[in-house]
Amino acid sequence: MPEEAHLSRTRLARLLTEGAVSRDGTVICDPKGRAIHGEVYEVMVRDAADTHMRPEDIPLTIVYEDTDVAVIDKPAGMVVHPAPGTPSGTMVNALLHHFGRDLSGVGGERRPGIVHRIDKDTSGLLVVAKSDVAHHGLADQFAAHSVERSYVALCHGAPDRGSPRLRGIAGVGFENGGIIKLDTRIGRHRTDRKKQAVLRHGGRQAVTRIQVIETFGDHAALVRCRLETGRTHQIRVHMAHIGHALIGDRDYGGRRKLSEAVPGAATANSFARQALHAATLGFTHPVFSQFMCFECPFPGDIEQLLDALRTT
Repeated sequence: MPEEAHLSRTRLARLLTEGAVSRDGTVICDPKGRAIHGEVYEVMVRDAADTHMRPEDIPLTIVYEDTDVAVIDKPAGMVVHPAPGTPSGTMVNALLHHFGRDLSGVGGERRPGIVHRIDKDTSGLLVVAKSDVAHHGLADQFAAHSVERSYVALCHGAPDRGSPRLRGIAGVGFENGGIIKLDTRIGRHRTDRKKQAVLRHGGRQAVTRIQVIETFGDHAALVRCRLETGRTHQIRVHMAHIGHALIGDRDYGGRRKLSEAVPGAATANSFARQALHAATLGFTHPVFSQFMCFECPFPGDIEQLLDALRTT
């Protein structure tokens, strides 16, 4: 198939089973059949079908949009994609309403292409594809780890490069510029299937670079986390692995709380979600081949937490 058709192997296999491929007027339905050099095939790509997901009039903060991509500032508390437990009220439902008929067929359906996700209770930037060419182009960049993704987070304690404890943790390394590098394997937790964990064997490689931006005594810190890979809950797992779980992260931080004697303890201890925000997103536009980088400010709840921690 010509590259400009932007048809994946999965899509082609589906077109075969749907009877959309013919050879010399004979419909070919077997995706395992062999093609012989010189044969001519005709592939009928039908107009994109409407998706089964419902458009919903949910407010969205659109940072950037053109005919192929859109960058969204996702609020905390919003699920990205419908699932059995959350069939509605998601970002995809909101995008379907916002884009209307402007969506091209992604995989044969008129829907936004989700190439990466952010946890429900994480806020910040997300790029979505509006066309097949954008979907494939962005997916390739994420697979090649060439997308620039930077998160800011507030964690318990202050990571110290000079700490013997930190230097003794498996997977921890150090780079110039005050960067703490974590290079581990992450996979499903052995006993809690809803969680991820650092593993000695199995799982997939996960690389995060952490840089301390601001400290609040020795009880909390504002850090920047840059993702080289994008595993599920990667930053939350890595921060907990080095003993600096995110403030508000009940899954990976347990019942950890700040001492009531330190500034901002009441605000931190009652923080309703993990204090994690996708602040920077950079990628090469899949159609124009121009590098684009976007930033978004802290949401209100993180601003309030920072103000409380800075109280003297």
